[in-house]
Amino acid sequence: MDMDMDMDMEALADDTDAALAGDSGGEAERYEAAEAEAELLRDRLRLAVISIATAEEQLAKDAELFAQHAGRKTIKMDDVILTAHRNEHLMGILRTFSQELKGKEPASSERKRKKSSKKDERVIDV
Repeated sequence: MDMDMDMDMEALADDTDAALAGDSGGEAERYEAAEAEAELLRDRLRLAVISIATAEEQLAKDAELFAQHAGRKTIKMDDVILTAHRNEHLMGILRTFSQELKGKEPASSERKRKKSSKKDERVIDV
């Protein structure tokens, strides 16, 4: 898709150059300045996207390392909260969100933890 857009931009530039050939030099210079600015904006956008992707990847790696450090293979909410340790505001928001989620958990998950095994029920009094 990026190649199609580049080809479209080149075709547009060629058409515009041909149309501007009869105009004064001022129009051609303005067009070139606009093209240079558009290219600069595209480069900045690409850098921003790369920066965001790199940060997201690092976040995932950090969460994975926190889970491994705790001896788990599964990432939990606490691991995600720990990844925000450099940003106290974000850490607070994540903690609040986690507490809200815990308050909305169905009661069935609590019952599973409280059930005793059948072996515990077969206690013999002597």
